[in-house]
Amino acid sequence: MKKQIITIAGRPGSGKSTTAKLVAEKLGFEHFSSGDLFRQIAKESNIDVLQANLSAEDNYEIDHKVDGRLQEIYKTKDKLVIDSRTAWHWMPSSFKVFLDLDLDVAAERILKALEERDDHNEDIPPSPKDYAQTLQQRLDSENKRYQALYGINPADMSNYDLVVDTQTNNIEQVVSQVLLEFQDWQKTD
Repeated sequence: MKKQIITIAGRPGSGKSTTAKLVAEKLGFEHFSSGDLFRQIAKESNIDVLQANLSAEDNYEIDHKVDGRLQEIYKTKDKLVIDSRTAWHWMPSSFKVFLDLDLDVAAERILKALEERDDHNEDIPPSPKDYAQTLQQRLDSENKRYQALYGINPADMSNYDLVVDTQTNNIEQVVSQVLLEFQDWQKTD
């Protein structure tokens, strides 16, 4: 039975959080970000996101906390939009979205956003190209962990009901596509 839950996964900088928040707002649904939860856990451990990802390759405690929370949410919630790299796996009866983006473009977007924020605590890499390499390391680390922990590959597009390229679609177009496809998905068995 389909649940009124939309899971939004994607590459770094692809607009997962922004899309999830806007889709939730338009539908009157609740929003949850497992990335925020992961960053919070990393911050509590006094490490940055890349360090948290790399340490999580050997210590699965952070992943188990995040994934346990996702499983709990799936059992107890409905009318939810969640941005998470693995929620599609933990929430099988959800509408699954993947936002795709070239890592060089992602690096430029993320660096611009970091530079505009006063409260960032990450060291800003010297160039988008360097940061794209950091993003690739992070993705490689995550994919290695998810394969080892659960035997899943978040980069396999067959896991998703909808894949949207956020380089060729602006945020309004992305949100519109998600809403339209979600409505169509709800009508099918």
